[in-house]
Amino acid sequence: MLKRGAGFGPVGRLITGGYQFISGECDRAGSDVTQIRVLGIPVALLRGPAAARLFYSDQLQRRGANPQRLQRTLVGQGTVQGLDGERHHRRKAMFLSLLGPDQVQALTAELARQWRHRLPAWELRDRVVMFDEVGELLCAAVCRWAGMPLPDSDIPRRTRQLHALIDGPAAVGPRYWRARSARWSTQRWAAKVITKVRNGTAPVTDGSVLHTVAFHTDTGGAILSSRTAAAELLNVLRPVVAVDRFIAFTAVALEQHPQWRERVATSDDDLEAFVQEVRRYYPFFPAVVGKARKEFDFNGEHVPAGRRVVLDLYGTDHHPNSWSNPEVFDPDRFTHWADDRYTLIPQGGGDYATGHRCAGEWAVLALMRTAVRLLTTEMTYQLPQQDLTVRLNRIPAIPESRVVLTHIQPIT
Repeated sequence: MLKRGAGFGPVGRLITGGYQFISGECDRAGSDVTQIRVLGIPVALLRGPAAARLFYSDQLQRRGANPQRLQRTLVGQGTVQGLDGERHHRRKAMFLSLLGPDQVQALTAELARQWRHRLPAWELRDRVVMFDEVGELLCAAVCRWAGMPLPDSDIPRRTRQLHALIDGPAAVGPRYWRARSARWSTQRWAAKVITKVRNGTAPVTDGSVLHTVAFHTDTGGAILSSRTAAAELLNVLRPVVAVDRFIAFTAVALEQHPQWRERVATSDDDLEAFVQEVRRYYPFFPAVVGKARKEFDFNGEHVPAGRRVVLDLYGTDHHPNSWSNPEVFDPDRFTHWADDRYTLIPQGGGDYATGHRCAGEWAVLALMRTAVRLLTTEMTYQLPQQDLTVRLNRIPAIPESRVVLTHIQPIT
């Protein structure tokens, strides 16, 4: 069950509305665009496919758009998310070379290997918290695939730190400060490895993620600073670990819609439709931020140059003009779906190569497909009574129980 909040005043509505804040403001304005002040800062809030098409055009820039708290926690400073023009295209091409459909096959194979290796231990335990376990599996898998040295003893610590980077940007208090601490620790870890690779004191495989990021050159031929290279390396590792949320949501969806269990186990088309609906229906990243490069008008609203513009990803994925019964989980809506790049945007919209759509989207889909097949064809389990509520005023969201599994047995 998705639990919704309510609030009073823009700040109160932001705190209590969470993923529904922007849509709520747009509903209040009777439009897919509205402009408000949050903590004294004017922002334009947009939702819907037309807004996404505008957001991913040359009308907006990323330089100077992301708040400092986002740079100091989630994405790092000087990274691809804050670049424009040729610098962005060159840096983005590096990510696409690492995370394209063909390249992620080895990553999904490593996840499956890690999962099967841990399955016998799960069988011996009374209960397994799926979100925590899958996070560690993904951390181990992505580091091994990327060529990043990570002893087994360090997997829990690095997983906690990568989780903190994801968990803290929208928070205040301890969650935010844990994210700041995790940014310092993980970036220092990655920078030390990159420095060793560059001076030849650490082994590295040519063409690996670690090798490619360590020796990437920006426009003009300059190699990235160790700090920036470390942040970009983390921008490969961290998003893969974040897929544990989607995988936890797939387990919830399979439990609440058991008629799909056999369908996804036997049909590739149904499997694809199922994971796409999980991405559409459940909350992941709430919004993305840009800045108006020049003044523009949208739906009768004038947005001046330099104004911060926020696109509602969750609200676009639930827009009633785009999706029939958007609050109903229905994978069949994707059976004959034609992707226009702007209607389903849990990881951004537009073009991969020239725009800011997430280069890791293929990896997310492949990892989700792999996990669903493992859950439905290689193990049996039960979900005991627990609180599977997903609070939409908590960013990032996760089922309250973090998805507890019991009576796990491998299918032989």
